[in-house]
Amino acid sequence: MAEKWGILLMAYGGPNSIDDVEPYYTHILRGRKPSPEMLQDLVERYLAIGGKSPINEITFAQSDLLQKLLESQLGEGAVTVYVGMKHWHPYIFEAIEKMASEGITDAVGIVLAPHYSRRSVAEYIGYAKEAMEKVGKKISLRFVTSWATHPLLIQCFASKVRQAWSQFPSDSQSKVCFVFTAHSLPKRILDYGDPYPEELKRSCEAVANEVGIDGWRFAYQSASGEDWLEPDILDVLEEIANQGQKHVLVIPIGFLCDHLEVLYDIDIEAKHKAEELGMELRRIEMPNTDPLLISALADIAVKAMKGLEDGFKMEISG
Repeated sequence: MAEKWGILLMAYGGPNSIDDVEPYYTHILRGRKPSPEMLQDLVERYLAIGGKSPINEITFAQSDLLQKLLESQLGEGAVTVYVGMKHWHPYIFEAIEKMASEGITDAVGIVLAPHYSRRSVAEYIGYAKEAMEKVGKKISLRFVTSWATHPLLIQCFASKVRQAWSQFPSDSQSKVCFVFTAHSLPKRILDYGDPYPEELKRSCEAVANEVGIDGWRFAYQSASGEDWLEPDILDVLEEIANQGQKHVLVIPIGFLCDHLEVLYDIDIEAKHKAEELGMELRRIEMPNTDPLLISALADIAVKAMKGLEDGFKMEISG
């Protein structure tokens, strides 16, 4: 049987409306309903950013652009791009079910989170493997496990940093403090040598070198408990203010698109903290559907189809 290739883009997913928040949150909690207080807190956060998450629309836009780019490179019908969400429709299971029904024999799974961790990327891969077992139809899957320093990804972030940096007043640009951020994870990941912190560091260093930044800071954000990786962005902002610095550019290196952790945790919460401290805080524009990001995804997809690891890491399953 001839090979029929698919590319599975996997993203976190998010609610499309306020009514979706409770079932979305329940899925995150693996079927356990959130308490009324937890639910209200999340609802209020989504209301503050417009009542929904843009991540689903952005992910499908990325998928459409990737499909067109791959068609231009490989020819129409050579490969089909699918979207599977970790916590919302279409779930990863639904995407793999569709792939199987459409006769896909070989596929590349790419998580839209470039930095590997057993608490993030590995969970997406686990969901996909479980789905494969349930579907019962054999698809040879190749998972991209890390693309933290892919050259096109680094170029994309570097271009966003230059653009945002240039928007500070000319007399302040030499005084800007650069703070890279990523989603925090439980500290216990360090007990088993999880590479997440080191992968983030390598991305930060690569972007800083590309832009020509001599000094920069790193902070975690969006922690869900006290025993999570530090330092927290709000604490780092206090440290920067105490050093007399007034201008901060936040670079959410751990994220690829606008969603709650960017639009609320940085644009509202961190910005409010900065204002309290008498600081000017700006954020880079997220990659979203930037051509450099789409080109990075296409490069990874094509090379993974050929079994070549170049600028990324891969795991072959099935």
